[in-house]
Amino acid sequence: MEIRRALPQDFRELLHCLKMRSKYAVLLVFVVGLVIIEKENNFISRVSDKLKQSPQALAEANGTEASPALAENGSLASLQELDAAFSQLRSHLRNVTLQLVGDGDPRPRRHVLLMATTRTGSSFVGEFFNQQGSIFYLFEPLWHIERTVTFEPGGANAVGSALVYRDVLKQLLLCDLYILESFILPAPEDHLTPFMFRRGSSRSLCEEPVCTPSAKKVFEKYHCKNRRCGPLNITLAAEACQRKQHVALKTVRIRQLEFLQPLVEDPRLDVRIIQLVRDPRAVLASRMVAFSGKYETWKKWASEGEAPLREEEVQRLRGNCESIRLSAELGLRRPGWLRGRYMLVRYEDVAQAPLQKAEEMYSFAGLPLTPQVKEWIGKNTQAPRDGSGVYSTRKNSSEQFEKWRFSIPFKLAQVVQDACAPAMRLFGYKLASSPAALANRSFSLLEEAQPSWVT
Repeated sequence: MEIRRALPQDFRELLHCLKMRSKYAVLLVFVVGLVIIEKENNFISRVSDKLKQSPQALAEANGTEASPALAENGSLASLQELDAAFSQLRSHLRNVTLQLVGDGDPRPRRHVLLMATTRTGSSFVGEFFNQQGSIFYLFEPLWHIERTVTFEPGGANAVGSALVYRDVLKQLLLCDLYILESFILPAPEDHLTPFMFRRGSSRSLCEEPVCTPSAKKVFEKYHCKNRRCGPLNITLAAEACQRKQHVALKTVRIRQLEFLQPLVEDPRLDVRIIQLVRDPRAVLASRMVAFSGKYETWKKWASEGEAPLREEEVQRLRGNCESIRLSAELGLRRPGWLRGRYMLVRYEDVAQAPLQKAEEMYSFAGLPLTPQVKEWIGKNTQAPRDGSGVYSTRKNSSEQFEKWRFSIPFKLAQVVQDACAPAMRLFGYKLASSPAALANRSFSLLEEAQPSWVT
């Protein structure tokens, strides 16, 4: 009998001990999680501080307005070691997060990344998400990083830029907008800045309460379109991001899909990547208008033919096409980490059937297509012929997508076809064999889109 009474008492003591240990274990998990997050943010800050130089424009291969790059910022080996450290921290963070919240997600939240290059129609397609009231949309926030951090193209610096862009992007998708304060120039004061790039292209940054009363004698370079607002309060913007149900971001500054794997695998994010592509002949024709000064060599060669195109110009074009093709091929191979999270979209298909493609993109992202989005698409795809500017998102889309065929000289189209043939075949863009074929509207340069482009 004494043994029987002793056993329950021992068992109760054991239960009490386990309960106390569980309480301390939960506390310890929270502390470890906070330490890991702080370490990761410190890593990002150290990277940006080390790489940050004078505020000169970055020489970017894909045609953004930029100045020549400065000196090399580090070796490939050191960047790979840094990335390995990030990976280890992310692994620890995943374990902590799963212990804290379990396998279920109590608040469904999508993070949509529109990945493109310049002059591919990304501003127009980005509006599909900007017009949805429950989405916090950011337009080209990585522009500030490009203007502050300088890299030379190729080698270790190409890897370095991809890592910095990726890790800043992760913080933005988590609504940590304070990360931009390290890159906005002039630096924000008290979390206020009138220099947020193209603020007016993000409805979320121009709505109340983010839109504060305008301040007198404050020059705001990038202002809201339809209302007067004071300098952007980054704290209010971050809070608005947290209140919105979903986050979407458009960028033309990330081109290597493989570097986004840690982003997709982060347990705090539910990422959907939409890669937008366009006929490279149309892209070149558009860039020659939008960035006229940077394409003087191309224009002179096309019109006069006196000096040959520099080989480096052709190589840059070929490199652009290859990076886009390699990313698309990776997405279409359906690796485990991208399965159900990657979609390839051609601008030409969007231009011909904007509402249908919007429905497909929203379905892929798991988001509801609202009447407001449908209304915007209807109003902005049937614009007057003379109402479309270079940067306008209001166009007669069914007429615009082939307009380039009548403005680009055939000899330029041939250069693009030679440099970008593998990418054009992958995306279903037909080659033109003669000037007559190029200018003949009855000859379609577009093959049908493949169902496999949604993975």
